[in-house]
Amino acid sequence: MEQTGFRKKTDANTLTEGSPWKLLLLFSLPLMAGNIFQQMYTMVDTAVVGKVLGVDALAALGAVDWLNWLTLGTIQGFAQGFSILMAQKFGAGEYGKLRQVVANSIVLAALCAIFLTLVSEGAAGAVVSLLRAPEEIRPISMAYLRILFAGLPIVMTYNLAAAILRALGNGRQPLIAMVIASLTNIVLDFLFVMEFHWGVQGAAIATLIAQCLSAAYCIRYICRIEVLQLKKEDWKLESALCGRLMTFGLPMAFQNMVISVGGMIVQTIVNGFGVTFIAGVTATNKLYGILEVAATSYGYAMTTYSGQNLGAGKIRRISQGMRVGIGIAIATSLLITAVMLSGGRWILALFLPESSAQSMEALDVAYRYLAVMSVCLPVLYILHITRSCIQGLGNTVLPMASGIAEFVMRTGAALLLPLMFGENGILFAEILAWLGADMILIPSYFYVARRLPGFRRKPQDKI
Repeated sequence: MEQTGFRKKTDANTLTEGSPWKLLLLFSLPLMAGNIFQQMYTMVDTAVVGKVLGVDALAALGAVDWLNWLTLGTIQGFAQGFSILMAQKFGAGEYGKLRQVVANSIVLAALCAIFLTLVSEGAAGAVVSLLRAPEEIRPISMAYLRILFAGLPIVMTYNLAAAILRALGNGRQPLIAMVIASLTNIVLDFLFVMEFHWGVQGAAIATLIAQCLSAAYCIRYICRIEVLQLKKEDWKLESALCGRLMTFGLPMAFQNMVISVGGMIVQTIVNGFGVTFIAGVTATNKLYGILEVAATSYGYAMTTYSGQNLGAGKIRRISQGMRVGIGIAIATSLLITAVMLSGGRWILALFLPESSAQSMEALDVAYRYLAVMSVCLPVLYILHITRSCIQGLGNTVLPMASGIAEFVMRTGAALLLPLMFGENGILFAEILAWLGADMILIPSYFYVARRLPGFRRKPQDKI
């Protein structure tokens, strides 16, 4: 199929031609803006809960943060995994196959969402007990989780819809969807928590309503894309295709699950240091999204870039994009490090009640943690670029192995370092997890890339 005038017809973008650095930046910037809006409403959630409901409520959210991320990370793993095959079919110009992949992905995602909702609701109480959440905040944590878990099908719908658009090189519409969600969530936070006094339940309900609107926007836009006009025959489930989709989705979902379980073990140790320490770590964890916002955006760009170019057979462009991506990522991480070291304490203060000895103590913990993470940020950015490129090339097993390395390093550090350095030791668990993943991912990239036909040769691909 000819791709002349393709962008105009479908409002999708090919990343198989043009300057890699320009393509990656132009694709990443809308995603980055969308992620910033997403982090904005996460931060407003945290600030409203901390300022209005107090340190206990903030600690209640933080005590189960990794449990919430376990479900979210699983959903994102399936959605992003399914989109790898979409990007490859799109890059190859196989639009009939693309429609089949999208339709089968929708069915699989729906089944995964239903299963995950039932398991999460059923196991929530037992898992919160295992996390050793302090008794005084446990009821608040459970009320918050129950609502979020009930809305997991909504979360899956948004993530899959956004993943479909990104696979086609469209980062603008997920940005608009996230702006809608962010503004909605912020308004509803103030309304439900401050005016209606619904507590943490109000913050959870606001998040789900915002996600619902963003999902609706993405679906409406997908329905307008010419090559995604699904036909009756596209909905026929093919065992081979479903199996291939799950070989992409399952390892990525498992990778996120393993990372989350490691985080839950760390959270169990953190919970043992009391409400004030939990609140401080929670404040920094809510700011973590801002630290990572560019890294995840570059990662999505690299997955789409490498997947499309693999589908188009332009192997040399993949290594060019990888070098450019690493350079952009490191430069960005150093800029964020400078900002956080200079202004991070002021930002963290937004999440905590004023004029309280407990708040000041929590703020000290939060800034120590933020400083440690900020200084080591380049390690995290290399992780995202490398892992995403490997995934775009269709290998999700080695990134899964890096997730296992994260688990080993994170839990090992959490169990051992506090014995030697007290509560400050736990603050280095995340950094060591990033380092462990990089030790797997960097050699894995060269292993995967060198096995691609044409990687060592120098064909005259148009740059």
